[in-house]
Amino acid sequence: MPGPPARTGSLRKAPAGDNTSRQLQWEKFKPNLGMPSTELPGSRARSPSCLLTGSLFPEPCKNNGGIMSMIAAYYSNKSLLITGATGFLGKVLMEKLFRTSPHLKVIYILVRPKSGQTLQERVFQILNSKLFEKVKEVCPNVHEKIRPISADLNQRDLAISKEDMQELLSCTNIIFHCAATVRFDAHLREAVQLNVIATQQLLLMASQMPKLEAFIHISTAFSNCNLSHIDEVIYPCPVEPRKIIDSMEWLDDSIIDEITPKLIGDRPNTYTYTKALGEMVVQQESGNLNVAIIRPSIVGATWQEPFPGWVDNLNGPSGIIIATGKGFLRSIKATPMAVADVIPVDTVVNLTIAVGWYTAVHRPKSTLIYHSTSGNFNPCNWYKMGLQVLATIEKIPFESAFRRPNADFTTNNFTTYYWNTVSHRAPAIIYDFFLRLTGRKPRMMKLMNRLLRTISMLEYFINHSWEWSTNNTEMLLSELSPEDQRVFNFDVRQLNWLEYIENYVLGVKKYLLKEDLAGIPKARQHLKRLRNIHYLFNTALFLIIWRLLIARSQMARNIWFFIVSFCYKFISYFRASSTLKA
Repeated sequence: MPGPPARTGSLRKAPAGDNTSRQLQWEKFKPNLGMPSTELPGSRARSPSCLLTGSLFPEPCKNNGGIMSMIAAYYSNKSLLITGATGFLGKVLMEKLFRTSPHLKVIYILVRPKSGQTLQERVFQILNSKLFEKVKEVCPNVHEKIRPISADLNQRDLAISKEDMQELLSCTNIIFHCAATVRFDAHLREAVQLNVIATQQLLLMASQMPKLEAFIHISTAFSNCNLSHIDEVIYPCPVEPRKIIDSMEWLDDSIIDEITPKLIGDRPNTYTYTKALGEMVVQQESGNLNVAIIRPSIVGATWQEPFPGWVDNLNGPSGIIIATGKGFLRSIKATPMAVADVIPVDTVVNLTIAVGWYTAVHRPKSTLIYHSTSGNFNPCNWYKMGLQVLATIEKIPFESAFRRPNADFTTNNFTTYYWNTVSHRAPAIIYDFFLRLTGRKPRMMKLMNRLLRTISMLEYFINHSWEWSTNNTEMLLSELSPEDQRVFNFDVRQLNWLEYIENYVLGVKKYLLKEDLAGIPKARQHLKRLRNIHYLFNTALFLIIWRLLIARSQMARNIWFFIVSFCYKFISYFRASSTLKA
């Protein structure tokens, strides 16, 4: 496998054209650093963490057999900037980088200030989770290698201090931009700020980083979900991102609300629309940077690393699994045979790290886009996934379930409305009535409405299937050495869905719900009681309805007498037969 090309400075593309306009943009954006615009930020009185002593050349990363990982070796002695590091994907990305490249110099993470908690306390909170247990064994001083930077992506200038900005500009080698709002119902102004403007500002910062080797932007496979087949290209939006950004500055919320449906067009929400705008910004404003875009589909729990089933948020399938396991969700509008394009988070992370290495070392001439999806290689439909989720919940039930777990698929609006009324809202109303009678505050109807609203926002994605071209992803896999294919495995063809879903449900129980596995027998007893209550309720309801029918309908009485007469004759015949045989 060819080694990195010779270089004298940063791994940037050759300059192409005048950079004056970008420099003028930077003058407006950067804080007053007390230096002329042509001077590189970084000449500071205090010694930044990027000047820590270390080996000039990265130490090769070897396994027990002495086989070297080229990717892990590349990241040794590097300074990285990760946005969204406190999120699900960002945490797993940090964990894998430290575990495979313990000689990595520093990871800068942008952290929004939180009242009552310092930045360092937030870092320790992240490191104290089970996710980082293996990292602490390999890299005991990991807390010293994470450098939190106070920032707020909701602010136009990212709210980064002068000193921190200087350090980032002069030290950063690679940027992984993972931060985004993933709320499907986010207001367009908020979504544009986080998914578009923040990306634009990071690119502006990146253009002033003399040591930067790669800028990796995490988008979504659903940025162009209005198409059924999606290629590894950036599709233009009808309105230029710059015009959208400018309009957000002076339009009031009421006008934005009015024009939002027209802007997003046939996309389902502001999230997918602004992620598409963010890709256009990357394409238009990356300049001479080495840039790559990764498009993951529905990101789920870990498959293998650092252990199966780890998850810490309610996004994607996790929320549906909890709602089903607790008995709140009993039916969902979905196309059972539609592909459930779930991708494990560690698969996305492995691809991201490999793309960072490839982009920096091989410097592709154009921006490459990588699809991180499962449907093309190893499809699993929603019906199969739903069955396995219910089967696993039967074996390892969740504690304090509201109703017995059971879920059906509906395929049209009428049946969806019927089951939402009968299976969701009616039990919630009855339970709230019981809470009122016992002097407690009713809460179930509010919770149920919130759940149904969330599910309705997911319906678009569980009723459609897409095809994504994966030429670049397959090309990258073929470029890796056998050792790198093992260490940074993103080949989903090896994924066993039944095993993965079982680990996923178990991970939801352990890491999201914080339930002890020792409580499983008690949870099973609770489910048995719920089942008996369910049967008794249905039987009582049937008898009440039948009694009302008998009282009001001659036909119902005739049917009832026929059934009773038939049963009597059958029992008499059975007794007579038994007597003759005796």
